[in-house]
Amino acid sequence: MFIACSRELVICISVKLKIELFIAGALGMLCLGVLSAHAVEKVVNTPLQKPVWLTDCSLAIKESYDNNVFLSGVYSKYLPAPYTVPSGSVAAVKNLSSWVTTVSPKLGVNFAPLLGEQKTLQVLSLAYAPDLAVYHDQDSENFNAHRFLVAIKVQADPVSFGAENSFVFVDGSQSGPFYPNALLSAFATSAARERREQIMDRANISVQVGQNQWFVRTVASLLYYDMMTDLRSLSGYQNYADRYDVNGGVDFGCKIIPSMALTLGWRYGHQYQETFAFDPSHYSSTSDYQRLLLGVEGRPLKWLEVKIQSGPDFRNYGVAAPVNDRHPVKYYGEAQLTATLTSADTLTFKCKQWQWVSMLGKAPFYDSLCDLTYHRRVTDKLALDLSGRLESWDYTSGNLSACQRDDWQYTVSAGLGYNVSPHLGVNLGCVLNLGRNNRDGLANSQTREFDQQLVSLGALWKF
Repeated sequence: MFIACSRELVICISVKLKIELFIAGALGMLCLGVLSAHAVEKVVNTPLQKPVWLTDCSLAIKESYDNNVFLSGVYSKYLPAPYTVPSGSVAAVKNLSSWVTTVSPKLGVNFAPLLGEQKTLQVLSLAYAPDLAVYHDQDSENFNAHRFLVAIKVQADPVSFGAENSFVFVDGSQSGPFYPNALLSAFATSAARERREQIMDRANISVQVGQNQWFVRTVASLLYYDMMTDLRSLSGYQNYADRYDVNGGVDFGCKIIPSMALTLGWRYGHQYQETFAFDPSHYSSTSDYQRLLLGVEGRPLKWLEVKIQSGPDFRNYGVAAPVNDRHPVKYYGEAQLTATLTSADTLTFKCKQWQWVSMLGKAPFYDSLCDLTYHRRVTDKLALDLSGRLESWDYTSGNLSACQRDDWQYTVSAGLGYNVSPHLGVNLGCVLNLGRNNRDGLANSQTREFDQQLVSLGALWKF
């Protein structure tokens, strides 16, 4: 009897304990769920803070349509029939179009903030900003441009040091394009060249020592192209020459007002151009030069920032250079003006004129570029950009009859950008490029001209 009662008591206690444990477990799960919900809500509602050392973290995707990939203006009636395209190359003829997808991530860091409150090292930045492009209808033009950007800025009064370098490796086709019958329109082969396998490097270094009213600045710069495309002795095939420009010099500055200075500068430089042993018509335009430069820089007005340097360029070409004058005096000029018209309107003008060597290894040319851009912040989220560009390549200083060219390009573009949120934006753009011949007395001069339209739609996410 006692054993039976004990067994019933144990069963009752066991059942009660199971019920209590179930209730306790349910309450625990409920409390845990409430706490988890609060934690998730807190994470969602707390904005992510970008570290001070992270300058860039973004991803851009753009879809565009190019109606004239090779900038060719040659109609089929001017082409030889038939013609054979070299193995691995591509025929660059009129109006070959393509949809283009471009993916552009960017990651940039600045290590200076990690050094604490010190103000000597102001910038020590490194960025990787590739462009990955796919031409859906012209797969010979696919390329990946791996871009590395480095900048250093040190300020320790009265001395300042600055250095910038942009290094680009383009992973693209190793074959140049082929223009049947060697018919090239204005600027035609320059666009295709940018997509070929190569290394490009641009660097600038300066050290400045100054007091309140004067300063002395030593400078050096490099522009370098290492073309990795195949070289072939075929008419119409584009052989791209390695080339570079390196110079160094000094500027003396005197401040006429606290925010603006006049400068007097001198540069000594060297331009190199590769020669092709298989091409008897190929000549090197390698030269040395000296420049005497007058300039102005700073802010003459609160809303206007200017930087201008210009003056004579004294050239010295070798005896085999394809030029009419081995010791010409050319004009060199470079300018940038930025006008902040209102809190919502900015106008920027850029211009450069200088003597440079041909990418195809022929005669040197005089390169002129002027660019005008207007930026309007319509609302806090909507922005408008309008720009116009004029560019000229004048080869008439050369003495090769086949290179008597004077090519002009006119560009107008417009873009709209809309910020959907602080981290997401979309943009719409359109560009019109017109290549024109400026030489008189040429037969079928329209073969040197082209029209190109580009439209694009893109999105940008940034941290």
